[in-house]
Amino acid sequence: MPSPRRPAVILLLASALAAAGLVPAASPAAAATVPVGSGSYSDTRPAGTSGPTTNTGTPVTPKLTSAARNRPVPTNDWWSSLAFQRYGDNPWSTPMYGHPLTYQATSGGLDVGYPTSPAIVGDGRQYEYAHKRDLTIGLTGLNSPDTKADDWSDWTVTPLWSDGARTLRTTIGHGSPFVYAKGSGGNAQITTAAAPTVFADQTNVLGITVGGHHYALFAPTGSDWNVSGSTITAGLGSKDYFSVAVLPNTDALATFKKYAYSFVTDSKVAWSYTGGSVRATYTLTTEAKEGTERGTLQALYRHQWLNTTDALTSYTYVSPRGTMKVRESTSFTTTQKSAAVVPALPKSDGVDAARLRGYLNEVANAADPFSGATDTYWTGKALGRLAQLVPVAEQIGETGIRDKLLGLIKGKLQEWFTAGGANEFSYDQDWKTLTGYPASYGSDTELNDHHFHYSYYVYAAAIVAQYDQGWAADSAWGGMVKTLVRDTANPSRSDSSFPFLRGFDVYAGHSWASGHQGFAAGNNQESSSESTNLSAALVLWGSATGDTSLRDLGTYLLTTESESIAQYWFDADEQVFPSSFGHDTAGMVWGSGAAYATWWTANPEEIHGINVLPVTGGSLHLGGEKAAIRRNIAEMERENGGPAVEWRDILWEFQSMADPATAKAKWDAGNAGYTPEQGESKAHTYHWINTLDALGAPDATVTGDIPTSAVLTKGTTRTYVAHNYGSSTRTVTFSDGKTLSVPARSTATGTGSGSDPDPDPDPDPPTGNTFQLRSGGVLTTATGGTLSSDTIASAGGTNHDGTPYQPLVYEVRGVNGTLTSGAGTTFRLQVDADTSVGLGQQARISYDLTGDGTFDRTETYNYFATDPVAGWEEYTQARGLKASTGTLGNLNGGTVRLEVWSAIGNGTSKLQTGTDKSVVVIPYN
Repeated sequence: MPSPRRPAVILLLASALAAAGLVPAASPAAAATVPVGSGSYSDTRPAGTSGPTTNTGTPVTPKLTSAARNRPVPTNDWWSSLAFQRYGDNPWSTPMYGHPLTYQATSGGLDVGYPTSPAIVGDGRQYEYAHKRDLTIGLTGLNSPDTKADDWSDWTVTPLWSDGARTLRTTIGHGSPFVYAKGSGGNAQITTAAAPTVFADQTNVLGITVGGHHYALFAPTGSDWNVSGSTITAGLGSKDYFSVAVLPNTDALATFKKYAYSFVTDSKVAWSYTGGSVRATYTLTTEAKEGTERGTLQALYRHQWLNTTDALTSYTYVSPRGTMKVRESTSFTTTQKSAAVVPALPKSDGVDAARLRGYLNEVANAADPFSGATDTYWTGKALGRLAQLVPVAEQIGETGIRDKLLGLIKGKLQEWFTAGGANEFSYDQDWKTLTGYPASYGSDTELNDHHFHYSYYVYAAAIVAQYDQGWAADSAWGGMVKTLVRDTANPSRSDSSFPFLRGFDVYAGHSWASGHQGFAAGNNQESSSESTNLSAALVLWGSATGDTSLRDLGTYLLTTESESIAQYWFDADEQVFPSSFGHDTAGMVWGSGAAYATWWTANPEEIHGINVLPVTGGSLHLGGEKAAIRRNIAEMERENGGPAVEWRDILWEFQSMADPATAKAKWDAGNAGYTPEQGESKAHTYHWINTLDALGAPDATVTGDIPTSAVLTKGTTRTYVAHNYGSSTRTVTFSDGKTLSVPARSTATGTGSGSDPDPDPDPDPPTGNTFQLRSGGVLTTATGGTLSSDTIASAGGTNHDGTPYQPLVYEVRGVNGTLTSGAGTTFRLQVDADTSVGLGQQARISYDLTGDGTFDRTETYNYFATDPVAGWEEYTQARGLKASTGTLGNLNGGTVRLEVWSAIGNGTSKLQTGTDKSVVVIPYN
């Protein structure tokens, strides 16, 4: 069987946490072992191995300016060739695909293009919107020997050119129609690929058309553009800035002129998870070079504009990801139902325990459970295969098999997590990365695929943590798990040892695999499913270890990438792939387009299967696009000349997420004589297919209020599944109003109970005494109230942020309680602004500890910006504490008061009362 891995590049993903004591030793003079809890890694590569090199094997260090030299560079990005010189004769860059613009650094400056017509190449197996230069942005006389990365943020980068006499910096980014330039030592110079047509000449603003694309050139006030053939120049005078924009049409010039001098200086994403929903806000920071305008324009990808209610303009751009739509603002927010993750599919009557036991024993008693694996990738695959069977064994009471599998997993992880043996992880101080040796598929020399490889280790560790929390402690082996997370998906922008989200491109919505991005087609990602394997692993690890921040990062990454996979790999809406492409799926996504291909084979089974494996409880998001699955399977069988033979188990499992009965029929007919894919086992495939046949395919339209929950639907019957990692029973509420009681540290399954007027419930508050709101200003521990609401007065168009203004007041007196050490106030308030815009509800909670009329502690929370869509929204303490006074102590006949008011806005809103959906939870026993 051909090796299911590509010999060059792969993808990437994200998640993590910066844990104290995990920072590598700085610039060691000699090889040393860095202890991390019970484990360790080395600070020098093992003898005979290599780190990053050029294509000829020459060692390389990052191409960074002195200003950026000490920052960890996010190697696997859309612009990585600026920092990684893979080819010795190209010290500038390969083509970079920012969309809508494309770029390539050369000695004379930045080549810019806007490809709008796809080409079909490779015998029809690839579509490309290949970079083609329209113009070059530079300075007169510039001839730089190289280009270096000078600065970067979440989706923008600033390359720098210098030839000793002239210096040029440009800032470019995903979604930006602008290139912002700063130069010294020469005049601004734009060199076009052909003589331009001038459609507007407004002194310091020039509109030109090149190659059918419209551009606007903006020089400082007081300057003028001079056109001489294909060379356009403007003196900068005492200024050092100018900008260039690609226009959607010539009529847009006035709008773009408004923002031409509002230079982008930073880009940042912020995410949150609440009650089954993921919100992400993408914000640009700008600097006004002229005037006071601080706004900007940004083009949203399809996966973004499908999931935002923010206003968009009528402007659009062409891109390899389909139509991009333009927003006139420095920020926008997306909201999505969170992708489901469970440790394993639940127990069902469709699985015969005796048959499953036989399959499990085949794996547990194999002579070599790791199939001879030595490198990080194949060892990871073997770890994943074993980890998937641990909860399955437990379901049928096979605790002996469960524990044997856990022992195998622990032993192998501990080998890799201990420096000095045949397997180890080694830290590279120059590249700020942790590489496992023996390495494979360029994970060492090209910095490829770390998120692919390490996803299996984190996933396996998460399964261990589910059963052995002591093993997962930072002081034991959890510290090394977190170090792998920091390498692949570090959530910290201030960590000096690893970059922020190394390979996950927050704006593109998915990971990149290549560490050097040294291709004419840009960067690429093949196995998107191994990228989401890391995200799902973060959800499970964070849940099992009580790290909700890491859990929520994994939920954001998985939910975001699942939408991108649906659109850009599977073309779920049939709106992305050019009609001339002729395929229903892509094995690989490139900066310039996509390909019906893999790195190692043209076998259709593997082209289709590489974006499915490994199949785990984190794969359920694939079932959200059932029509795309059916098209995908049908194309595979057409291209293959019949049903799958080589990777039949992977493709059966994939089909089962749309048509479980069909998949089971194929399993029943063909399970006797096949060899499982190396990351699979007959035990897992049998359990997966027969469980979904019994309970139904994944239902992505309903979400639970914890990330480790899912819904399966067969006919009209929904089965609700959730795993509770907590130490006490909890009720999980689903977005259709059904609830499921889940015992501590267990998975529960059922058809749900109850109903709920709120379509998006929040989790039950975690600790303390719970007080419901009642109209009339009452807080009460009583249940069984009647759904009602109170009106929150308008802010009257003035700002009352932090100061109560005509507040609703709810109070309870005579409260006794002992303060719970380490706990804090929590609340959940259902608010609705109907269709009003610009409203923000704010809450303050006050404690009078002795009931003497003096409040000893007040807590004012940041306001909640409601959306202009009818329906209840959840305002919780997760918005953050704005201000506080005093300290908490024991309550002795005390008073607790809640105040809610409009901090901003010009309209009234509503606060729900009478139910357990609006509550205050005080941190007292």
